[in-house]
Amino acid sequence: MDLNRAATFVRVVEAGSFTAAAGALRLPPSSVSRAVAKLEHELGVTLLERTTRKLSLTDAGRAYFERARDAVAGLDEASALAVDAAREPQGLVRIAAPPEMGGHLAALLADLLARYPRLSIDVAFTARGAELVGTQVDVAIVVGPLDDSALIVKRLGSTVHRLFASRAYVDRRGKPRNVADLARHACVLYRGQRTWELHGPRGKERVEVTGAISGDHLSFVYEAVSLGHGIGLMPAFLAHREPPLVPVLPAFAASGGLHSLVHPSRHLPNRVRLVRDFLTEKLALACTAGGACA
Repeated sequence: MDLNRAATFVRVVEAGSFTAAAGALRLPPSSVSRAVAKLEHELGVTLLERTTRKLSLTDAGRAYFERARDAVAGLDEASALAVDAAREPQGLVRIAAPPEMGGHLAALLADLLARYPRLSIDVAFTARGAELVGTQVDVAIVVGPLDDSALIVKRLGSTVHRLFASRAYVDRRGKPRNVADLARHACVLYRGQRTWELHGPRGKERVEVTGAISGDHLSFVYEAVSLGHGIGLMPAFLAHREPPLVPVLPAFAASGGLHSLVHPSRHLPNRVRLVRDFLTEKLALACTAGGACA
């Protein structure tokens, strides 16, 4: 069977007439009419009832159209993807990411844009990135569990959180010598969590901590720690901001949230696929290395 005839039939039905379809296909109406007639002859059924005023689908035509339309759409998408893949990546890619990833993500994307100068990136910082995928963003980096959905999910790994303080705090209060000592220090709390579970040379240790400041944003925790308000448990990459923080009990760490990268479809434009693969590689490496992703 000639697939061009099937595609022509779909265009005729969608356009509502041979003339309108011919205009869209840039063909003479007689050529479009002959293509549909030959398709009917090959199938041995009548697909369209023709009158002087309108076209209408037969039952067989309706059943054929429903299946053929999806097939033609798939071919159109495949053709567009093939053309896109052959070109240098270009155009806008929209990303959603947790707010605390700002500085780290900027450094990663600077490397990407140096390689592909015709790309442009727009980042929305939000903790609800999965809800924006497919409508407002192309891909999202998400922390924590995901609801069941049709999104494609790539697991990046879990982060590792470590203890840090400012130089001013350490000069004023000193460093804890062990996990139990943390109970006697001021701590900056994330989401009010007063029990810290740390993994170290002797396995798991828990300690109850206190502090005058808490917040539900890791960047806020970093700022409070950098101002000398106490010791914070946070992703390691935050400690490399300016001013840098001082590691506290570096042999101990806590498990952070699971990171995932999500997008709406397996068939992505080349520019989106490129950004997805780049972030998957770089952020998965960062997570594995111990806390640089978020």
